[in-house]
Amino acid sequence: MLDLNDIALFVQVVRSGSFAGAARRLGLPPNTVSRRIQQLEARLNTRLLLRSTRKLTLTSAGQAFHQRCASAVDDLAAASQASMIGSEQPSGVMRVAVPADFFDFFRAQWLAQFMARYPGIRLDFVLSDTRADMITEQIDVAFRGGQPQELGFVSREILAPGSNHLVASPAYLAARGAPNSLQDLAGHDAIGVAHPSGLATWRLAGPDNVEQEVHVPCRFAANTAQAQRKAALAGLGVALLPGALVRLDLHAGRLAPVLPQYSSASFGLHAMYPTRQHLPAVVAALIDLVRDRLNAIHEKKIDAPDNSV
Repeated sequence: MLDLNDIALFVQVVRSGSFAGAARRLGLPPNTVSRRIQQLEARLNTRLLLRSTRKLTLTSAGQAFHQRCASAVDDLAAASQASMIGSEQPSGVMRVAVPADFFDFFRAQWLAQFMARYPGIRLDFVLSDTRADMITEQIDVAFRGGQPQELGFVSREILAPGSNHLVASPAYLAARGAPNSLQDLAGHDAIGVAHPSGLATWRLAGPDNVEQEVHVPCRFAANTAQAQRKAALAGLGVALLPGALVRLDLHAGRLAPVLPQYSSASFGLHAMYPTRQHLPAVVAALIDLVRDRLNAIHEKKIDAPDNSV
């Protein structure tokens, strides 16, 4: 018997044009998408897609199958959405756990359309870099950087890892000189996270993609990227910050790149919620909103909030 979820996945792959595109939309690993399509082909005993390194192409059987299934999948999705919302609009408090500087990346104005769509919902954001206990604190959905650690929860990647870059203010570089090598950083002041050693430890990869670890005296420490950015703007040292966060500062000349040939990978962002089954439509809609807006910033389609000092 065919799994309707696999048929819906096949339709999404066709619309996305790739396993990776469908995986991003659905929050699944690309290899999972590929494996499930192979299972569908095995059950049908026919090849639906021709795979190459550049693109996917429908076979004649795949084209016929897609034409017959696509509208049915859309009808089922619409019916499912209607039943999840029900005859009455959702109401109550939705508790959302986010990093402490979340609203330095995400505009509160972007929630206006969401709240107009669900007028009975009240949003309660819990802002902290400490991981909230989702059960004890009754968290409906949590947005977290890095790799998820909790067991028993659904984790969906909504923002792929990007890159961090070294920056400093022009005034700082004029006073201290711009470093010409990673070794020169030892003679500079770092802006980073507090450590008992008093040093900021950065793992940076250069043009050869080989990582090197550097230790820089840390004169200003803070546990959020936004606080570190403001310290860099104030001329307190060199900071390693997400490219999306400092793009406007670099463009305006408020910050300058330092050793631009070196960078490090930044954490992506995951949405976590208790169960994959019966996810309320209002929670799914909020996840989609956060995903779409943050990815638009990441892809430079829109700018992050300009929080210049």
